[in-house]
Amino acid sequence: MVTVVFGARGNVGRHVAAGLAASGVPVRLTSRTPDASHVAADLDVPETLPAALEGASQVFLYAKPAGIDGFVAAARSAGVRHVVLLSSGAVVQPGADRNPIARDHRVVESALEESGLSWTFIRPGMFATNTRWWWTRAIKGGEAVRLPYPEALTAPVSELDMAGLAVTALTERGHGRQAYTLYGPQALTLREQVGYIGAAIGRQIPIEAVTPEQARADLGRTMPAMGVEAIMRAWAAGAEIVPETSAIVEKLTGRPAQMFAEWARDHADDFRP
Repeated sequence: MVTVVFGARGNVGRHVAAGLAASGVPVRLTSRTPDASHVAADLDVPETLPAALEGASQVFLYAKPAGIDGFVAAARSAGVRHVVLLSSGAVVQPGADRNPIARDHRVVESALEESGLSWTFIRPGMFATNTRWWWTRAIKGGEAVRLPYPEALTAPVSELDMAGLAVTALTERGHGRQAYTLYGPQALTLREQVGYIGAAIGRQIPIEAVTPEQARADLGRTMPAMGVEAIMRAWAAGAEIVPETSAIVEKLTGRPAQMFAEWARDHADDFRP
C-alpha cells in the first residue's frame, strides 16, 4: 500500500520521501504544481485530494487549517489508516492559546484526533532552516548579521531529524496516537550559530547588535508578520532562559540528532554568493 507525501518538494517532505523510498516503501509524491514525479494535490482545493489519496494507507501531512476538513473526508473515503502530521512545538508552549501559529496547528491536530484515523504528531521547535530566511541576504552580500539578542539561546532542529521521526512513525509499529515534541540536541547562542555558518563557508561573519524594533523590520522583509513575532518571542525568551533540548531522535530512530555545525556544512552553499 502506498504512502502519500504532501509537500514533497519542501524542506522536510523531500527528506521524508527519500527516507521512505530508501526503506522500500512505495510513495506517491504530491505537489500543487504536478510533473512527471508529482501528482496534483492542493489542500486548499478539496477536489484534488481523492485522486491523490486513492489506494493510500498512510500519509505524511503538513498543517493547513483551512483544508483539514476536506483532507479528513478524502482520507477516510480512500481508506487511509495512519497520518503523520508535521505540527509545531508552539502548541505545547505557555500561552499557546494566544499564539496564532499554535492555534493553527491545534486546529489540524484536533481534526485528526476526532477523525477516527490513527495519527502521529511531530512537534518541532525552532527550525534550523529558518536561519536561511533570517541571515542569507546579509551573509551572501558580505554584510554584518544584525541581531537584537546575540547571546540568546535557541536549540535549532534539523529538517533531517524531523523527517527521520516521520519515517520511523510511518514504517514502525507503536507510534499511533503519539505526539513527539522535538527540540535540537544542543542550545546555542545566535552568535554561535552565525559562527558555525561562517566556519562552513570559510570566512568570519561580522555581527551587529540592533534594537528589537530594527530586528523586526529586518525579519519583516523575508517573513510574514506572524512568523516575525514568533521568532522575536523565541529570541527574547532565549536571552533569559536556557531552551529545552531533546534526545528523542536517537531514542526513536537509533541515530544521533544532527548538530547545527553539521547542518551548516550541509547548507553552506545556501549562504555563499
